[in-house]
Formats: sequence, C-alpha cells, structure tokens
Amino acid sequence: MNGLPHPAPANGPGPDDEVIAQALRRSLMALVLIGLVASGVIWWFARPSRSSAGRVTPLQAPDATVIRQPPPRVPFTDVTEAAGIRFLHSNGATGQKLLPETMGGGVLAFDFDGDLDTDLFFTSGTSWDPATARATHALYRNDSPRGGPLRFTDVTTGSGLDVPLYGMGGAAADFDADGRIDLFLTCVGTNHLFRNLGNGQFQDVTTAAGVGGGNQWSTAAAWFDLDQDGDLDLFVGNYIEWSPELDQRMNSTLAGGSRAYGQPWNFPGSLPFLYRNDTPPGGNPRFIDISATSGLQIRNAASGAPMAKTLAVAPIDINNDGWMDLVLANDTVQNFVFTNRHDATFTEVGVQSGIAFDAYGHPRGAMGIDAARFREDDALGIAIGNFANEMNALYVSQPGQDQLLFADEALTEGIGPASRLLLKFGLFFFDYDLDGRLDVLTANGHIEEEIEKLQSDVRYRQPAQLFWNAGGGPAFQPVSPAESGPDLFQPLVGRGSAFADFDRDGDLDVVIAQVNGPPRLFRNDQALGHHWLRLRLVGRHRNTGAIGAWIRARVDGRLLARQVMPTRSYLSQSELPVTLGLGKALRVEGLQIRWPNGRDQIVPVPESDREIEVIEP
Repeated sequence: MNGLPHPAPANGPGPDDEVIAQALRRSLMALVLIGLVASGVIWWFARPSRSSAGRVTPLQAPDATVIRQPPPRVPFTDVTEAAGIRFLHSNGATGQKLLPETMGGGVLAFDFDGDLDTDLFFTSGTSWDPATARATHALYRNDSPRGGPLRFTDVTTGSGLDVPLYGMGGAAADFDADGRIDLFLTCVGTNHLFRNLGNGQFQDVTTAAGVGGGNQWSTAAAWFDLDQDGDLDLFVGNYIEWSPELDQRMNSTLAGGSRAYGQPWNFPGSLPFLYRNDTPPGGNPRFIDISATSGLQIRNAASGAPMAKTLAVAPIDINNDGWMDLVLANDTVQNFVFTNRHDATFTEVGVQSGIAFDAYGHPRGAMGIDAARFREDDALGIAIGNFANEMNALYVSQPGQDQLLFADEALTEGIGPASRLLLKFGLFFFDYDLDGRLDVLTANGHIEEEIEKLQSDVRYRQPAQLFWNAGGGPAFQPVSPAESGPDLFQPLVGRGSAFADFDRDGDLDVVIAQVNGPPRLFRNDQALGHHWLRLRLVGRHRNTGAIGAWIRARVDGRLLARQVMPTRSYLSQSELPVTLGLGKALRVEGLQIRWPNGRDQIVPVPESDREIEVIEP
C-alpha cells in the first residue's frame, strides 16, 4: 500500500476511464432528475381535469377585453333605523382578547308567528363573567304592510328567548310538526333548543331533548331529514377545542408586544354532533345522539385528534341519489364532504370530490358557504367565502358519469379575483334583480381591530361585495356603488347575513350582522320591470316546511332549479319561501316540485307577480 495507483486489469478501464465513467453516470442522473422536475412542472400547469373522461380543462383568467353588458341598476337602501331595529351585538370583550370575541354572530330570517311574513332573530354574545351576563339576543316581529315601509317591533322581552347566553348562530324549523317554527341556538358552552309555543312564547326544552352538547364551541347548525323518515334531524358543527385558560396560554401578540387574538391553527379541532329526531307527533321532544356512529367525526389518522374546525354547513344532495348529504366549511383545515349511505351513516369524500382543498392542495380559512344551481343546467355550485388573501371558492360539478367531481371555477367565473383581499364571512346565492339567474353576496370584515398595524392596506371594516350573474362566461361581475348605491357598500365588520322579501313586494332584501355593533337592513329598491313568482311549500308529513324539496321551473326556455333550504351563509338562515325571478317573461312555462320523500308533483302554471302556497299531495 504505497499510495500509487493499482495497475488496471488486462482489457479493463484505466484510471482516467473510470473517472470519466463516474462523471458520465452523474451527468445522466442529473439529466434524469432535471427531466423529472421539468415533467412535474409541466404536469402541474397542464394536468388533466379530474373527470372520469380525462378531458383537459385549461385554467385561464377571464378575458378583460370582452365588452359585456354592465350590471343593472338596483339600489339597496339602508333602512335599519327607520325600520325600528335597535339591536346591538355584544362580544363581551374587556381587553382579554379571547378568540370568540372576533367571530360575531348570525341572523335568522323566519316566520315565528305564522302570519306569512318573515321575522328576524339576532344572536349575540354576553359578558364572560356569569355574575354580570345579561340577555342580549333579539327577536323582532315583522309588522311591515305589504309593499309598504319596513317596520319591525322588538318582542324579545318575555318571549323566553331573553336569557344570557354566549350565542353564535342557529337554525329554525318545525321539529315537532305542530306548525310552529322552533329555534335552536349554537353557543360557546351549552347549546339550547327553544320550542315555539305560539303567541310569541318559547320554551327551553334542551335538557328534555338531549341536544345541549356539553361544554363546546358550537357554530353551524342545520335541520334536515337524514334518514328519510319524514321528520327533521339536527346537525351541529363545532369549531375548536377552546377555553379562556387555553386561549390565554397561547399568548398571541402583535408587533410591539401587545396581546392579539389567537390563530385557529393553534387550537385543536372539534367533533360535530348529529341528533336523530325521535319526537312523536305532538309529543315531548326526544333526540338520539348518533354522532359517534354516524361517520361524521373524523380524526387524524396519526394522532387521533379531531380534524374538523367547522364554521358553516350546506345540506345538499350532492350526488343526486335522493338522500341529503353535508358539505362542511372548515377553517384552516380541509373541507369535508359527507355522502349519505342511507343507513344513518356518512362517508367522507372531500379529497376525492375536489372540494377539500384549493387548486394547489392547500386548506383555506373557510367561513360561509352556500350551494345552488346557479347555471341554467344541472351543474351544482358550492361557494365558500375564505379568509383575507384567499379568493372565494366556487366548486362546480363536472359533467361525466361520476357526479362527485368538482373543480374550483372561482377564477374563470369571475367570483374569485375581486374577492382576494377581503375577509369573507356571510355568503349566499340569491337573485337580487329577478332576472332568473342566481347572484352572490358576501359580508366582509377582519377579525383583528388593529390589523392596520400589521398591514397598512387592510382595514378592519370592509365593504360587502355583490356579484351579478350575467350568464355565459365569466358568469359573475362585481357590482359597484354606481349600480347599487353606496349604502350596501359601507364598510362594516360583517359576519352573518341573510335574505328575505321582508316587505313582500317580490324582490329580496338583505340583512348583515356585525360583531360588537348594529346590524344593517338593506331594502331592495329594484325597478327593472322584471316579473317574479314566490312559492311557499307546505309538507303534509312531519317536515312541514318541506326543507330539502326542489323546485324546477321552465321560464322562457330556461331551466331554473331552486332548493328549499334556509341554512346558508355563516351562522345564519334565510327565509323558507322560494323566489323565482322571471325576467321579462310573464309566466312560467312549467313547474315541478320534488318533495323531500322523492315524489314529483306537477303544479298548474300560476300567474306571475304573486306568492302561492303549494301543499304536498
């Protein structure tokens, strides 16, 4: 071993040849790696769609050079004070910077007294100190004359709803089939179910019903018939595992060291609840907790920790099999899609469906949600309002044999780019100009009052956004104050939102809740000469509101499909009656209702510009 090179074997490679061979091998490996990376990049930007047919759907921004018809002039007028609404949301903040203080509350639009107009209920927080907690929710009776000025009367005191709770959202429906709409409230702490006794009186039946849920932070709630037995069951979504002590330990701070509100990713997730309704007709409330066996309680495969951080839910038959499914908007974790297995259990298919993440496989800060057929075909759209610097999502079902394939078309449909900078909470589809196409409204506002210290171009109070559905592509165009007036776009700390025809003049008005402030009620003052038809469905069985039914109408050769579903937006609920915008058409050409039990009914063609009641056969 003298350190000299060993002689090469006869006919074998010499030392230089070996060096050259090693260099060649390294070069080939490098070229292979470069090729793989390049192929991966090319695949990422030109990958095929996830449809079963394997067709390619290139992603491209809307063509800004195309001259399109501008949105119509439809003013929205702020009539909050004139209508007599004096409610003030309280978040109980005293400087501790506890996370629930940022999330605000919801607004529920429902007819609690059965007089065929839509009333209002606002949820609120209260003091964190039980000794000083007071009732802060508000129930307003609609006393507006048909087509006249909006007028509401506060009837909270003595209603049974005047109790101190740290409320979040709620869901209203006739769970006991007595013809009166009852009210379920989600809270930080124990949830509450109030039975409507009539004459403006509600009774707390939480304990008897077994739906309190324990010490949780509950958010979204929805009534729907999960098992097709004719009555309404109850889904309750929970946000995060939270307590004041846990929040304080997180010790979130702003620049400069002052305490800030914590981030949801710092807190563990929480499991949802599912209650099967076993209340006998006219009997005492009785619900069975089937959460653990339902398939809705998803845990991390590695840690066993709850995954969901739910802020909103959309009950919808997503695969057209006649059974109600659930889509959950989760904050900072993947969204969930639960398909109904027809045996009181569900299968989670969010990733397979394409709804779990954004186009890059990332979760977003999902807040409000709504589902609708916004096109003039059978394509289903699921819109989700996301956090600041994240666009709205618009997942649209793709054609093909597999009905559970969705693609996010927010960019190509025009609802995404204009929404990016805002923090979106309340979101819903509605036809504000009665042209027969569903438009979109979002209620916006940041969660940190001092956000300008961190981002000079971001504001705590933010304007709402209204997107007009022009049809074609891109479908949606942002509406400006020039088209709908300045009132709707005044900066707010928007949270829950809802729509209803409060004055019964045929068009849809809007209400937006704020955190730690007053709500705003906007009257729709459209005068486009468009016709309309409103349908109020009455079920003969225990689902008296026909929740989950579908209305299909043929109008001027177009197909309109609308679901009877009050649960939408963020912590909120809109009215039960369905408004069909007819545009310039004088009447519908055909009208069909598919009731929740799957039976179809052909309805004689009614005259336009009126509200009709349709009773289940």
